[in-house]
Amino acid sequence: MKIVKHSGAIVDFNRSKLKQSLLKSGATAAIVDDVLHLIEKEIFEGISTKRIYKMAFGLLKKASNSQAARYNLREAIRLLGPAGFFFEKFIARLFASEHYETKVNVILQGKCVSHEIDVVVRKSNVITMVECKFHVGREAATDVKVPMYILSRFNDLKEKKHEIFSRNDAISKCWIVTNNRFTTDAIDFAKCSGLNLMCWDYPATNNLKTKIDNNQLYPITCLTTLTLAEKEKLLILDVILVQEIINNRTDLEKIGLSSNRIKNVIKEASELCRFI
Repeated sequence: MKIVKHSGAIVDFNRSKLKQSLLKSGATAAIVDDVLHLIEKEIFEGISTKRIYKMAFGLLKKASNSQAARYNLREAIRLLGPAGFFFEKFIARLFASEHYETKVNVILQGKCVSHEIDVVVRKSNVITMVECKFHVGREAATDVKVPMYILSRFNDLKEKKHEIFSRNDAISKCWIVTNNRFTTDAIDFAKCSGLNLMCWDYPATNNLKTKIDNNQLYPITCLTTLTLAEKEKLLILDVILVQEIINNRTDLEKIGLSSNRIKNVIKEASELCRFI
């Protein structure tokens, strides 16, 4: 059976690929088999992958909110846009979980011009600039022009000392992070130029998805027990990660949730982050 991807490409329906994505949500084999059975009864020639995803998400949600939330991870990261400011804060949290000191939106004077850097991090006295490239469209990819441009900014900044975490800090490393993917040319150029890249599935063993899962760094936008408006209010309150509300009812009260809703949200958050 042929299905239509987000990009418009027509491909064969891949049952095993869908099964693997469902299993990665934490659902049991029995639940996954039930979901697959129901989806296979409903799909038809030319159905979109977006519609299949919505069906799978809805069926998982009936079984478990937290499993649906985990299955919804990539979409949840997209909801940190559209401007990408909250994505930058999310990436700073990711580095902080690995014991980096972090600062967001730092303006620094280079040798030639000034630059606004999305995130600056420090660990073991090594200062790293982190540039975040956020895409709203799922099929958009970061091409070679981006690392070429960021390399020029990095070279301009590393020529000077800066006052960031202390006086006379020197930037010696550079990361580029995107919520989607890099083109092959972008990866090749970055490798050749000494730039570090991270996206949804690159590098193979230390990418955005594995870092999130391994450290339970799920964005607040994952939660199925919150509305989009409520998620936006929490982001404005600087609540970026699901784990930040588990022992914190205050911010949930601030956005007007009832005691019963708070209980349900914290239950989903705790299950998602495996706190219970």
